[in-house]
Amino acid sequence: MYQDINKLNGETRIITIGRQLGSGGKLIGKLLSEKFQIPCYDKELIQMASRTSGLGKEFFEKADEKDTYSSFGSFFSFRSGYMGDSSSNYLCNETLFKIQSDVIKTLAEKESCIFVGRCADYILREHPRSIHIFVYADEKDRIQRLVSNDNITEKEARIRIEQTDKKRAGYYNYYSNKIWGMSTSYDICVNSSILGIEETVVFLEAFIKRKLYC
Repeated sequence: MYQDINKLNGETRIITIGRQLGSGGKLIGKLLSEKFQIPCYDKELIQMASRTSGLGKEFFEKADEKDTYSSFGSFFSFRSGYMGDSSSNYLCNETLFKIQSDVIKTLAEKESCIFVGRCADYILREHPRSIHIFVYADEKDRIQRLVSNDNITEKEARIRIEQTDKKRAGYYNYYSNKIWGMSTSYDICVNSSILGIEETVVFLEAFIKRKLYC
C-alpha cells in the first residue's frame, strides 16, 4: 500500500536510523524497508561515495572509524587523479564527509529510502518528508546479540560495544553539533528491548505512517 505514495507529488519519504551497537537498529532498518517497500542504505554508501569520487573505499572507512574529530580535521595521504595530477595529495575528513553527504542527498532526492547511521538525520534535516529515529537497547540484550551474531565472548562484546559507541558518538557529535543518542536530536528514540525487534518494527511502522504517509 505504500508503494504508490513513496514519491507522491514528487516528494520522497526518508527514514534515518541512528543506533547503538547490538540494539538491532540495522535489522530494524532492513525490516522497515521491506514493509515500506523502499531501499535501505548502510555501508553501501561507502561504495557509492567511492565510485562517485574515484577514491578507494578505504579512505571513507578510515574517516568513518575515527575515534575523535578535531576542529582542524584529520588528513589521509593518497595517490589519485581525483584532485589533479600531483602524485601525492591529502584529503581531510571534512572533504570525505562532504562527498558522502552529497551521495545521501542525491539518493534522498531521487527515491524514498532508509539511511542507517552516517549522520543522515543531520544531512537531511531540511528534507520536508523525513523522520529521524534512534534505536537503543538494554546492555544485556546488546551483549547477547553480539555474542550470538559474531561468535565472541561476553567480555569481547562489552569491549566492542564501548569502543563502537564511542566512535559513533564522536563522529556524530563532531559533524552534527548535536549529541548522539539524546532524544532532542531525533523525532523518536526507542528501546528495542521492551517490545523485541519484530514488535518494535510494528510500533515504528505506525509512527512513521502517521508522520510521513498521512
